[in-house]
This record gives sequence, structure tokens and C-alpha cells, in this order.
Amino acid sequence: MKKINLLFCLIALLSTLLLQAQRKEINGQLLANDDVEGIHILNKTAAKFAISKADGSFTILAKSQDTLIVSSIKYETKEVIVTEFEEEYGTLSVELTELVNALDKVIVGKILTGSLQSDLENSDAKTEINFYDLGIPGNTKLPLTQNERKLHDADAGSWGYIGLGFGVNFHKLLNEISGRTKKLKAIVELDDRDKCINRLRADYESIIFEKDSLPENLKTEYFLFSQEDENFLNLCEEKNEIKLLEFLQQKLKAYRENREDVDKD
Repeated sequence: MKKINLLFCLIALLSTLLLQAQRKEINGQLLANDDVEGIHILNKTAAKFAISKADGSFTILAKSQDTLIVSSIKYETKEVIVTEFEEEYGTLSVELTELVNALDKVIVGKILTGSLQSDLENSDAKTEINFYDLGIPGNTKLPLTQNERKLHDADAGSWGYIGLGFGVNFHKLLNEISGRTKKLKAIVELDDRDKCINRLRADYESIIFEKDSLPENLKTEYFLFSQEDENFLNLCEEKNEIKLLEFLQQKLKAYRENREDVDKD
């Protein structure tokens, strides 16, 4: 019985290898008017997937008649069947269509009725209209940066059900497995550190070095040294200017001590 099971396993393995050998690497190109990095391309037929690079290029194993699914938060899902021509030349291109969120029609401004009293009541003398007056959601937060949008897209997606009530967010899962989400989180954190330290340098550099200055190149090194502290981002989020100034003064002292130790060596 063990020999029979082993034989079946070998046959299945050889079949898989044979099917795989029939496929070749195809170089694809995603075409769109916006960011095309980090988009998933799934070969549904062969259970293979790839993720596009910053320029929209990708490489995936495929052959003629394989079905590719191009999935992204920003674009409509695209289903592409590989042709014999694309298999032979090893190239294909996919044009993406950006998703457009349709909003109900909103009239901004005043509607004149012909009645003097009514039109005066609807005049511009009233309080300025805001999002909530119009009955639509508004957002007063700053727009996401490009890297924050990439992280948001990588960590979003919809759930697909695979049976027995179990759901899987394939878009999010693939980004976690590939390490893309982790990489983007690190990039966004670095952006946040740079943004905060640049603000602090602009606001407090003259105060910190009022009595005890440093050469310009060492000032830059000192601020980089400060932003690498593990508590730096937490202090930035608190927005307590006194704590931040005390932190910078403490880091200046630590920076000088480190340099003295290096000079001694």
C-alpha cells in the first residue's frame, strides 16, 4: 500500500513538473495614468502570482490560454487570457481603468425662485456652507502622502469566501507574504521621522545652538542621531513642544558625549 501511495505521489509530482515546464516567463507591463506599483497579477490557471514594480512591469509564468487576474484597490479588476502570440514573444501589456466612485448630484450655491423674500433668505449672507450642511461626509485631515496611499492600498482589499463561512483577504495576505506591507510601513515611518525632525530643526535650531554651536555638518548628524531614538515618533505624536525641546537638549548632550568617546579612540 505504501508503494502504491508513493507511486501516486510521484505521478502527481511528474504531472505538475510537466505542466510547469510548458509555461515560460512572460514579461508584462501595466499601463495607467497613475501609480502602478504593487499591483497583484494572479495566474488563476497555474496558481502563480506576481507583483508589479514601480514602473508597472512584472514577470509571471504563463502559457497560451492561461487566465491572468490583475487586482488592485485603485483600478478595476482585469481578466486577461494569454494569447499564442504573447506566449511566443514572451510579452504582454494590460491597460488598467481607474475606479471612479460615483456621488449623488450635489447642488452648491443658491437656487433663485423668483420670490424676492425667498431669494433674500437664500442669499450669500448666510453662514458658509460646509460638508455637513450639504449632507455628505467631509474630511478635514491632510491628504495621504504617496507612500501612505501605497501602504493603505496594500493593507486594504475585500474579503473573499472560500467555503464554510471562512473569508480571506487575498490582496492583504499576498502583500503580507511578499513583505511589501512591512517594507511600506518602514518607508512611511521614515517619512514621518524626517517630517518631524525637519520641523523641529526649523523651529528650534537657533535656540538649541544659541550658546553652544556645532559645525553645520555636525548639526545635520546630530539631528539624524536624534530622530533615530525609539521614542522619537511617540514624542512627535504627543505634540508637546516643551517635551520635544527637552528631548533635543538631552540628545545634544548624548551626541557630544558619543563624539568625545570616538575622538578618544
